[in-house]
Amino acid sequence: MSEVERVEYTPISVRETLIMMKDISELMIDLAYSAALFNNRELAEEVIELERKMDTLVYILNMNLMLAARDKDDAESLAGVAKVGSLTNSISDAAADIAGIVLNDIGIHPIVREVFQRTEEHLVRVKVSDDSFITGRTVDDLDLAAEVGADIIAIRRGRHWMIKPEKEIVLPEDVLLARGTASGLRKLARAAKGETKDLDGG
Repeated sequence: MSEVERVEYTPISVRETLIMMKDISELMIDLAYSAALFNNRELAEEVIELERKMDTLVYILNMNLMLAARDKDDAESLAGVAKVGSLTNSISDAAADIAGIVLNDIGIHPIVREVFQRTEEHLVRVKVSDDSFITGRTVDDLDLAAEVGADIIAIRRGRHWMIKPEKEIVLPEDVLLARGTASGLRKLARAAKGETKDLDGG
């Protein structure tokens, strides 16, 4: 398990924390499988970054649960929440282990890779350049699903993560994680890098 970031405690509801943990664990699994199957170190490294975020959320969740327990009855009622949090964290740890297959150059059997490469959807990681035309626009405004068959599922801005970032404005230096068809992701990657003036690749 990675080291928990030093964070100043701020009250976040248990419900909101669990939602963030669920979303992050789902993203980690998707990224980890893609990283392993396509031997993509960049995706594997993003999984490790997300694991650090998850460890911080586990710390916040446990602190909130301790603060919420006023007596034995409260402690018993919150035990189930703590268990869900623990199991969600176990999912993230498993995803990090999968990413480790790539980062440690262990490799994966070609038969397994062949089976999963038949899927129509893939994942990509791309950094937004200063001169990309997609900067200053929200993910919703870009309407990538309709335009090119791709969808931005997360944005990393430094150490800050935005999951399901429909209303977020894309900024230079943002790291985009996107899901979609191979051709759609190629177009998005070229646009993010400033290599094209529109999503059609022109």
